Order: sequence, then C-alpha cells, then structure tokens
Amino acid sequence: MTAFLISLAVIFVAELGDKSQLMAMTFATRFRALPVLIGITAATAIVHLASVALGAAVGAALPTGPISILAGVAFLGFALWTLRGDELDDTERDKAKRATGSAILAVGAAFFLAELGDKTMLATVTLAADHGGFLALTGVWAGSTVGMVAADALAIVVGQMLGRKLPERVIKYGAAAGFAVFGVLLLVEGIAG
Repeated sequence: MTAFLISLAVIFVAELGDKSQLMAMTFATRFRALPVLIGITAATAIVHLASVALGAAVGAALPTGPISILAGVAFLGFALWTLRGDELDDTERDKAKRATGSAILAVGAAFFLAELGDKTMLATVTLAADHGGFLALTGVWAGSTVGMVAADALAIVVGQMLGRKLPERVIKYGAAAGFAVFGVLLLVEGIAG
C-alpha cells in the first residue's frame, strides 16, 4: 500500500503542468471526456507496466543503497526539469486538434508516444527500482497509473469547464518542490542504508 500511495502522489504531482496534461486539455476540447479518459488510461497502463518491469530489473541488479541515491538524484533532476517547464509545440497541438476516427485510439496512441521517455515514465522506473517484491511493484504500477490518470482527468475537467490552464507558475513550483522533497528523502535513505 505504501508503494501505491507514494507512486500515486509522485506521479500525480509530476503530471501537473506536463506536456501530456496539456494534451489532455486539448483533446478534451475536441472529444467527449470519457473517450479521452479511456484512451489516457489504456496508454498509461501499458507504458507504466513496461516502466515497472524495467525498474524491477534495475532494482534486482543493484544493491538498495546505490539505487536510493540514484533515485534521489533522479528526483532532484525531475524537480529541475519541472522548473524548466514543458509545453506542447505547434506540431503536437495540431495533431491533437486534427485527430479523427476513434477518440480512444487517437488519444491512446498520442499518449503512448508522448509518454515514452517522459519524466512520468522515468519517475515510474525510478520508483519501481526502489521497491522490490511483486506486491510493491504492483502498487507502483497501479499508483503511477492512477496518479497520472487523476491528474489528466483534472486537466480534462479544467479544460472543459474553464477553457484555460491552471495557474502554470503555481503548478510548476509545487511539482518541483514535491520532486525535490522526494529526492532528498531518497538520498537520505540511500546514504543511511
């Protein structure tokens, strides 16, 4: 349960203001909310399952102390990445607006591709490397998936109801602070362990 809750919180915060959350808002202006959410959920579940498998392999190959230190450094890097910001470029915005056919397939494919190598995928790999055992890894997968879908659902609601983004500056600094806190905690755990 701890792995689930930590993963949910970390990925929810990581997704705030992320490129894929901006994509969710854009898709929500074109399609109904439910197909957008289903597409996001399917893509996220697949990408995060692969991320957990990769993280588990790394975690099994390395001792726990160095993994925690590497995870801490990675999370501090994610904090800096978040401060730098993430925006949709014109090509990605146009793809989201021109998507035709099944909304679920269009959204799912776009999110799958957008998440490959994204900070939420890398954060999930890092969380999985730091948690061993089938139940903990299942918790990481479920928590990271639920956290991302919840953040994107928030973007869909905000996008449909308000027609504009949440205050970007507040989101950026809050997410960066969350990553920094998790990074420091993991560093302390790795050094102490």
